[in-house]
Amino acid sequence: MTGQTGCGTKPRSPLRAFMHTETSSAVALLAATAAALVWANIAPGAYDTWWHTQVSLRFGQAGITLDLRDWVNSGLMALFFFVVGLEARREFDLGELRERRRLALPFIAGLSGMLVPIALFLAVNAGQTSVHGWGTAMSTDTAFALGILAVFGDRLPGRLRVFLLTVAVADDFLALVVIAVAYSGPLDLPALAAAFAVLAALLALRLAGVRISAVYALLSLVLWGALLQSGVDPVVSGLIMGLLTYAHPAERQALENVSGLFRRFREQPTAELERTLRRGLSSTMSPNERLQRMFHPWTSFVIVPVFALANAGITVSADQLTDAATSPLTLGIVLAYVAGKPIGIFATTWLAVRVGRGRLRPPVGWGAVAAGGSLAGVGFTVSLLIADLAFTGVQLEEAKIGILAAVICSFILTWLATRLLALLPPRRRARALLGEEQTIVDLVEPVDAERDHIRGPLDAPVTLVEYGDFECPYCGLAEPVVRELLAAFGDEVRYVWRHLPLSDVHPNAQLAAEAAEAATLQGGYWQMHDMLLTHQGALQLKHLLAYAEQIGLDSDRFRHDLRNRVGAERVAEDLESADLSGVSGTPTFFVNGRHHYGAYDIATLSAAVRTARAQAALGYRSGSLSQ
Repeated sequence: MTGQTGCGTKPRSPLRAFMHTETSSAVALLAATAAALVWANIAPGAYDTWWHTQVSLRFGQAGITLDLRDWVNSGLMALFFFVVGLEARREFDLGELRERRRLALPFIAGLSGMLVPIALFLAVNAGQTSVHGWGTAMSTDTAFALGILAVFGDRLPGRLRVFLLTVAVADDFLALVVIAVAYSGPLDLPALAAAFAVLAALLALRLAGVRISAVYALLSLVLWGALLQSGVDPVVSGLIMGLLTYAHPAERQALENVSGLFRRFREQPTAELERTLRRGLSSTMSPNERLQRMFHPWTSFVIVPVFALANAGITVSADQLTDAATSPLTLGIVLAYVAGKPIGIFATTWLAVRVGRGRLRPPVGWGAVAAGGSLAGVGFTVSLLIADLAFTGVQLEEAKIGILAAVICSFILTWLATRLLALLPPRRRARALLGEEQTIVDLVEPVDAERDHIRGPLDAPVTLVEYGDFECPYCGLAEPVVRELLAAFGDEVRYVWRHLPLSDVHPNAQLAAEAAEAATLQGGYWQMHDMLLTHQGALQLKHLLAYAEQIGLDSDRFRHDLRNRVGAERVAEDLESADLSGVSGTPTFFVNGRHHYGAYDIATLSAAVRTARAQAALGYRSGSLSQ
């Protein structure tokens, strides 16, 4: 079971898919960087000549001519920032940042994490000709930093990813503003006005609810071209488009409508119904999720590595390294990233918490904040982008050496932080990693011991809730995993089943759910529950009556209750609570009220339970979406 791909449910969350891809894309980025260094040192003339090759794109009399490196830096990198914007937007709409107060702290940390490095760079380079390149020493590489974070696995908490992503997005946005203002050429005001007009048109279309992808794609290309012509670096357009692309969960009603469309197409497979079915399927998924799945592999495994190949190539010699070791430019960049980023992020976060008297809290513990600050010192992509705009010749080579050295030093610093955290006693380590922030509760209807079906001790510190369908084969696959989990954690976990019969795809699911409720009236819920999941292919009325007899229920009473649908109201209540909690398919799990995205294999669920158990041991409070 590699992901949550159950009946009518969406696959694993884009955030988990994003992080999973970043693990391997970090390796691709390192390989491309190494290839660039080898190429530049074996054939430096060929390297420079290739990337300065002029390429033109013309439409009649109009056209754009850029060299290959500029096409990569200004064209392909716009798609990279588009994906960054998509992920940030998803967190604003569905993730941790949908509580807007949680946005303030990482934004403040991101701003300080830029200002402190800039101040250190300026202090080292005061009076030098390199001082104008201060923008090179300020921005975190989102993809690279998250890739390195994924390498550390369980040694750092999962919520650090969201905190670091938000810091990096604020960082990227401000960096693009700096590029547009400080490192762009002379402004072409008519072209800039055209770019603002296109942006206004995009906002109007979004407010009007227009969902024609081709229209947005065309206008985004026009926006990119207008910004390029205006003298503003057009990569800004990518982040803007990503932030404008909203995210929402698939709604159960929409999925049921699609099931009806599919049945119509199955009965009459015409071209018209095929188009209607495609439109219906498309409407169930948010544009954000579709576009992430479409573009993220390309940005991770093609665009960012090609960017590294085009920009990381520097000739390295003993003399160059000696000169760089004493160069204010190189030292300023290294100091800014290795010291300035951690200090800026950690100190500002600590100060904001103290000044706010606890109203603002980081989503992780202080040890994780420190590790995140050192990871933010990975300033590869945007730093190289600005260095290429700010420097030429020897200074550009020294800047690149400083950027590469900062990546290595930041990785080592993060590794040391994780090693120090591992030396702490278990309880102190848990607090240092997890912190004291309230957790967001996604489960709108809390577990009620008098109403819900609970397996395990009522006072267990961890509650696992499953919305399931007795006819769903994926729920059948999840059942032994749940049993193994309960056996492994003993009295520390209680398990709750709630009904979500997907009647549009499983014709016997509703009757099976009502059968389980009829069994409840005779104290036989869990016996019937287990019997139904064991015999998912035989859930017709005659089978249900036979199961009732096998588990020792009063057959006549069971038949009477089932035919009078005494359990229908309870099933309807579960369906309503599923809708309120944004559940659209089965199986869907909640761990201590938090929606569990992704795989439901034993390793993944165990990790989620261990995290919830540690939070409960620290006295975690549960926040709500209304707070």
